[in-house]
Amino acid sequence: MIKKIITLVAIFALLLATNSVGATPPSTSLGASQAQRTLVLPEAADHSPVISLGTAHDPQSGQLVEGYAIIHYKGEQAKPDHAGKPAASVCYGFLAKDAKWKAVEPWVVNPANSRGLASDFIFSNLSGDIAKWENAVQGINILGNGSTATGTLIADTASPDGQNEVYFADVANDGAIAVTIVWGIFGGPPAGRQLVEWDQIYDDVDFDWSASGEADKMDFENIATHELGHSVGLADLYNSACSAETMYGYAGLGETIKRDLNTGDIAGVNKLY
Repeated sequence: MIKKIITLVAIFALLLATNSVGATPPSTSLGASQAQRTLVLPEAADHSPVISLGTAHDPQSGQLVEGYAIIHYKGEQAKPDHAGKPAASVCYGFLAKDAKWKAVEPWVVNPANSRGLASDFIFSNLSGDIAKWENAVQGINILGNGSTATGTLIADTASPDGQNEVYFADVANDGAIAVTIVWGIFGGPPAGRQLVEWDQIYDDVDFDWSASGEADKMDFENIATHELGHSVGLADLYNSACSAETMYGYAGLGETIKRDLNTGDIAGVNKLY
């Protein structure tokens, strides 16, 4: 009798273990944890929109590169980076003169978010927003092809890891809508400057998001098109004469003007590429 009880207990335990190991978690489980994570950046004085991440070695080339986190703040919470401020007659600026992509790399997005944006919308919209910048330079392939992932992506704030990543999470900096991190060579002879990596984080904890320009939400296409301008090498603009440009440094709820590139955006990306 004891042997039978032991056998039944063992079989029951085995069934529990089998069900636990073999069960497939919901596809949203990784996405939920993804959206709850927090991006913490080094301290920025007075809401500076550009934060230095220091230097590190690029794992692909072995070169010493610099990293910068470019923060897109809501309204006029940002302190303008006057070093990147264009003259009144020039509505474009660069992260550094001639710092651009010299190789084509793929990118990956985890579209999981807490605000109800559809995964297929996020991927197709990012692809379309990249195409706007590439079409502006006669179809040159700048940022490569994209793919989706369900696993956790991590923005590279200490050193590049050879992967260009996009995802939603909490950004610790107050008022930050989105952050683009760019690694590259920004100093030295202009001919040797180049971009080697980019990551993007969209805050879905402090901000609600829309696919259709709803008045009380951040429009994803509006913000993503701007952020991808940083990915190709363009800087923020803070001259009010340039407020119609996609790269204008401020953004607001319901804004959609940044969806389409303006004359300064097109002139800038053509000057760079």
